[in-house]
Amino acid sequence: MRQYSADLTPPWKKPKPVPEIPAEPGLVVEEPGTGFCGAVIRCEAGTVTLEDRFGKHRVFPLEPRGFLLEGRVVTLVRPSAAAPVRPSRTASGSVAVPGARARVARAGRIYVEGRHDAELVEKVWGDDLRIEGVVVEYLEGVDDLPAIVSEFAPGPDARLGVLVDHLVPGSKESRIAASVTSEHALVVGHPYIDIWEAVKPSSLGIEAWPRVPHGQDWKTGVCKALGWPSDNTGAVWQAILKRVGSYRDLEPELLGRVEELIDFVTAP
Repeated sequence: MRQYSADLTPPWKKPKPVPEIPAEPGLVVEEPGTGFCGAVIRCEAGTVTLEDRFGKHRVFPLEPRGFLLEGRVVTLVRPSAAAPVRPSRTASGSVAVPGARARVARAGRIYVEGRHDAELVEKVWGDDLRIEGVVVEYLEGVDDLPAIVSEFAPGPDARLGVLVDHLVPGSKESRIAASVTSEHALVVGHPYIDIWEAVKPSSLGIEAWPRVPHGQDWKTGVCKALGWPSDNTGAVWQAILKRVGSYRDLEPELLGRVEELIDFVTAP
């Protein structure tokens, strides 16, 4: 006798199988029912927690065909337990040195313009800087840079490196940088109006950083153009910073300048 399947659904009506994707931390997906898009920060039995670019968390059930990954329907599954793998590289791309102790701080320093600049440098180059014993401090703008350099009194055993925002020909910043003449101080910079711009747009899920009209506060203008909260740029920056995992998320114009400063300050 013939055997018939109990499933009488015609083949053309059966849903096509979709890939099962482990819900690894950092994976960015969208929940189509709500339109919520975010990175996986936690996966527990039966649920996954996503965090959007503003730091908001949402918990969703791990249901079949429940998410979109790069526009494709997928099923998120709980990652298999595995022994933690030690990274062989630091966030800056340097060879990692497991168990290395931080070196006693050098007399030399690296100065950056603001808190956000310092946090970004720490996020990517922190491991390297601790091994080299280099401390990063931040200025509140560069208007008083010549006086600050004079007070620091850089010398052969106490070199000073300075990272300046928007260091382009003809700018106020370029004129101030040119006034620093000590052979033991190096002033370099990137072309971006603010350190935010040094983060690649692709790492934030945007096509490009918007242009802000001259005379308007840049951070506020960016937030309004992108639909981000403009009344708390500090919180927006923290959401941006969370998306930076390594040097791959930064523009080369910043990478080269920070590496140059580290080499200068640590040179024998």
